Amino acid sequence: MKVKKKLIRRTDRDYSQGLRRGYQFAFLLMNVWLGGQFYLWVRHYETAGQTAYVGRPAGVEGWLPIAGMMNLKYFLSTGRVPELHPAAMFLLVTFVAMAFLFRKAFCSWLCPVGTLSEYLGKLGRKLFGRNFLLARWVDIPLRGLKYLLLGFFVWAVSSMSAKAIAAFMQSPYGIVADVKMLNFFRFIGLTGLMVVGVLAVASVLVQNFWCRYLCPYGALLGISSVFSPVHSARG
Repeated sequence: MKVKKKLIRRTDRDYSQGLRRGYQFAFLLMNVWLGGQFYLWVRHYETAGQTAYVGRPAGVEGWLPIAGMMNLKYFLSTGRVPELHPAAMFLLVTFVAMAFLFRKAFCSWLCPVGTLSEYLGKLGRKLFGRNFLLARWVDIPLRGLKYLLLGFFVWAVSSMSAKAIAAFMQSPYGIVADVKMLNFFRFIGLTGLMVVGVLAVASVLVQNFWCRYLCPYGALLGISSVFSPVHSARG
């Protein structure tokens, strides 16, 4: 008795990875645009109005997670939305809520640093045919570093009173914290270049080196995702 084998044509192709890459690059380009807009806004005041005025994009405050934590503490303590860098607080809460609801969605779909780290890892696989794995006795302690960094920031912010937070935010440094962030990259020194270079090379060799070992933001989102009602997620 012959059994005829039927060829089953697959119609349930998985488009999620292509969609994820689309979101990654769209969000990366959006951050580049935000950075460009913010640079033009800063240049307008640096040149005493000689360059065209461009409105300050509030989205740049997504790069100020510590200010976001401080403003969240201020809001919880006073019930008032802070006047300086309020978007940092709202974006922090949004990303934490996203991690709670969708686990790795922010890190693997939206985070521009995560995107760059992922593609540096892909570059490493093309160059060496693989990514390297650290020995277990090195890997496990290093994984704790981002939680130690997160713990330090949480301790520092939680120990500040609402009055102290307001005073810091209204200090000369707090007012221009976003400009300081921009200028770090505009006028990066040799030490900064060396650190960025080491992290880039490490990300080529070890997949997601920064995210895996050093990112305190990722540690916070990882803790939030532990309590997520979603039990599994593709990233």
